[in-house]
Amino acid sequence: MRRRQFLLHTVGLTGATALGASGLSACSAETDTPLKLLVASYDKSVGSSIGDQWGSLIAAFEKAHPDIRVDLERIPFAKLDRTLARRVKDGDAPDIAQSNFFAPYAEEDKLYGASDLFDVRTEGDFLRSYAEAGMVDRVQYGLPFLASTPRLFYNKALFRQARIKAPRSWAELRDAAKALKAIGVPTPYGLQLGPEAAEDEALAWLLADGGGYAGLTGYDFATAGNIDTLTWLRDNLVRPGLAGADPKSLTRTDAYAQFLRGRIGMMIAHPVLMGAADRAKFPYAHAPFPKRLGGAAPPVGLNDWLMAFRRNGRREQCGTFLSYLYGRKSALAYGGNQAALPVTSSASDALREDPKQRPMWDFIDQMPQAQFQPTNLGSWPEVRSAVRRHIGEAVDRGGDPKGVLESLDTAATRAEL
Repeated sequence: MRRRQFLLHTVGLTGATALGASGLSACSAETDTPLKLLVASYDKSVGSSIGDQWGSLIAAFEKAHPDIRVDLERIPFAKLDRTLARRVKDGDAPDIAQSNFFAPYAEEDKLYGASDLFDVRTEGDFLRSYAEAGMVDRVQYGLPFLASTPRLFYNKALFRQARIKAPRSWAELRDAAKALKAIGVPTPYGLQLGPEAAEDEALAWLLADGGGYAGLTGYDFATAGNIDTLTWLRDNLVRPGLAGADPKSLTRTDAYAQFLRGRIGMMIAHPVLMGAADRAKFPYAHAPFPKRLGGAAPPVGLNDWLMAFRRNGRREQCGTFLSYLYGRKSALAYGGNQAALPVTSSASDALREDPKQRPMWDFIDQMPQAQFQPTNLGSWPEVRSAVRRHIGEAVDRGGDPKGVLESLDTAATRAEL
């Protein structure tokens, strides 16, 4: 998402890849009924919208497949999940939809699996890390879209003034934050635990110390490692005033804006920030987010999902359109524009070989190592809401990491009932 207002407001967002021939054809009996496609629309206050690109892609698709018409409906992103859930409940599911969540619909057997939609070559082209994140019971139902992985962005001018380099461990990150505070930076590290995307920021820190939200058997928040990670954040960044006045209120949108005004020295951010920084001629650089004791941490995998619903029996039409969307050619038209990353190996390889796409290479290279929120659990939408509301409380100056994580385990148990 989700979602990440700044990320979604900015530039031509896509992880989708496209234009290859599908090998699947539509049923002639359905040619008079358009394929219903429900997607998000975005505020254009920061940049252009994916909505502009949907139009051109659909026009090209309909030219290549004149027997299939596509009826596109855009819903404001903040209302997308609720609108889709209501339509599905009312028996009015679209043929293809964008959403933050797919598992609840997969668990109710409402979705086509990837093997129902694609030929073997197209299905196998998805990056394994993203394909596995879209699975329920080893079947891929969620098709990754608007993909991204974050890195540690920092203000080069401030780092030069403070005589510091990109941190390679948590100890170095803390010391860099202290140096930035000493030269008057209001928020040395932008800890984004506000309600917009707290689950992403928190997971990045947990992964960097070997933790996460779930284990092999389900949710597992209150592990000793997770408690230790959040305790470190509270004691080493928040209490000393190195993470701003109130991290539990800092949203991603506000953090990006403050970074571009020089009020945040470093923070986790996505490649979309590069476009805004380049336009502002802002002095930035980025590095891998560090593990606690050094080295590059596994990045958080971020994306929305596309899914195809069974209700209308339009498997072949859905497969034809989605195979077109995820073919190699559209990745070059959609991806690599400092917005979102391609989610297929062929498109990633093409962008990785293009010198013009050099700013994206570091982000593309880390995609295979991406780790995800437990999106394969049908209860995740409810649990994610609890994480957003409470995870920031754990690292407050007087926060109780163990108590907050135990409360999230309780919430997760309740959501699973």
